[in-house]
Amino acid sequence: MVATDAPPGVLGTLRVKLRDAASAREWAIEANDGIIATAGLLQGFAGAGASTRVLLFTATAATIAGGLSAGGANWAEVAAERDAQLLIVERERRELAEDPAGEVAELTRYWEGKGLSPDLAARVAEELNARNALAAQLEFEHGFTEPLAPGAALWTGVGTAAAYMVGASIPLLITWFAPVDVSMWAILGAVLVSLVVTALVSARAGRLNARQMVLRTLIVGAFTMIVSFIAGELIL
Repeated sequence: MVATDAPPGVLGTLRVKLRDAASAREWAIEANDGIIATAGLLQGFAGAGASTRVLLFTATAATIAGGLSAGGANWAEVAAERDAQLLIVERERRELAEDPAGEVAELTRYWEGKGLSPDLAARVAEELNARNALAAQLEFEHGFTEPLAPGAALWTGVGTAAAYMVGASIPLLITWFAPVDVSMWAILGAVLVSLVVTALVSARAGRLNARQMVLRTLIVGAFTMIVSFIAGELIL
């Protein structure tokens, strides 16, 4: 049925998200973005000879601004997707009210196109229509049976921001606690280790090749930091 009730509680929503493999992979990718972006900025400022105070400010600002930006972008994207789904739901409701027989015929043609005989396709369409006509039309025409929950956009944004900030906090904490003369090497080492961990989580969640995922992630991370450091040196 089309979702009309309020979304589950915050903790319940987050538990569902954590159990979802696609969400785990997305969160690992967001954490990677936070790690790479913040470490790249730090390497660039270090290459330019920035002081410890400037590095701390850079890491803190990058963590906050980057997390809010990533979360806000995902919130806006999911909110727009839900708005589009709601418009589709209203249009399908109107079409079912105006021409129910035509909608059943359309559903029958869909199942015939899937390889069912005309008689079987008609029976399937009629049974699906009797059970939940709107959900049947939404699924075969648009690929979903109910619109996203009202809180989906908010919690997607919150989750994205949190994942990004968790990743960004790794180079941030090293900058805070490591001596300035070793912090860049410490950041580099911690970043590479963290990227390996998040890449493994992402690969496992998506059932992808772990070796290829780790290799690609390390290449992107190392390349970003090297280019940022060189850019800082050239600017100085």
